[in-house]
Amino acid sequence: MLNLIVGGFFGDEGKGKVAAYLGLKDKPKLSVRTGSINAGHTVTYMGKTWKLRIIPSSFINKDTELGLAPGALTSIDILFKEIKETETYYRLFIDPHVGIISDEEIREERNDEYLMKEVGSTGQGVGYAESKRILRKLKLAKDFKELENFLCNIPNKVIEYLEKGYEVLVEGTQGHYLSLYHGEYPYVTSRNTTSSGILSEVGVGPKYVNEIIIVFKSYVTRVGRGPLEGEMSEDEARRLGLVEYGTVTGRPRRVAKFNIKLAKEAIKINSATQIAITKLDALFRDAYKVREYEKLPKEAKKWLDEIQQELKVPITLIGTGEDALDMIDMRREVN
Repeated sequence: MLNLIVGGFFGDEGKGKVAAYLGLKDKPKLSVRTGSINAGHTVTYMGKTWKLRIIPSSFINKDTELGLAPGALTSIDILFKEIKETETYYRLFIDPHVGIISDEEIREERNDEYLMKEVGSTGQGVGYAESKRILRKLKLAKDFKELENFLCNIPNKVIEYLEKGYEVLVEGTQGHYLSLYHGEYPYVTSRNTTSSGILSEVGVGPKYVNEIIIVFKSYVTRVGRGPLEGEMSEDEARRLGLVEYGTVTGRPRRVAKFNIKLAKEAIKINSATQIAITKLDALFRDAYKVREYEKLPKEAKKWLDEIQQELKVPITLIGTGEDALDMIDMRREVN
């Protein structure tokens, strides 16, 4: 059984929290991360917080094996830094085709005024590395001696586990509207961030997929340039307690209210079968750390019911706090 996590807005939806929760709750045999180091996922568990840029967020289940998909990109420095922080050296597997970002790509990208100023690149070298991969000039994980102990054919490993009846979790990065093909070009990232793109990066076909869980925050944020319908002023966002900063860059996130129109389109393109809503407590303070649906405030229940009626896909996971286990799990109720 393969479950896939995908972002529904512009990234920053809380996919790391959802992946961490599913890692603890569902105990997948393998968790695979796609994307690159320009996407940060925050995991908080038992009073400790990790800000991850490449290690899968379900690492907190110590029995789960971890994989980097062939379509992923990382730098050696960030990879080993996170391996040490997460203590995952002996259960991490890296596909030989994972792209490796060097200081050269980072320097080239940061010197590109168009990308940095007009598009709003994070300056992590991801776009330049991806372009070199297309030109067949990028070095891959198989080219680095220090990675040889981690190398593993990830597509084969995923399919082998699925055919044995194990559960596999795939963690996508960023969000639907940052997709190179389906987002608001040119204010997008350098890859296809939709469910189909995520599967392509892993190297498995759709027949293996059980659930596609699309993650929405209870409001919309985006970092960098590009359109944001209904954008609030900084003062209004601050008054409502919705001010946030990017995990990778530290840049302030622009804020807007939950957007039904964008959510419907993302659900359609991603073939989403379930919805996870995070940061419900940001809109409804009395929902903070509530872990049972019945104990939510009436206003929060009403808001969720209205969202679900509009989107016509079941809301199965509801995040109510920063800890990975601050989650209301409705999957049994709707299945």
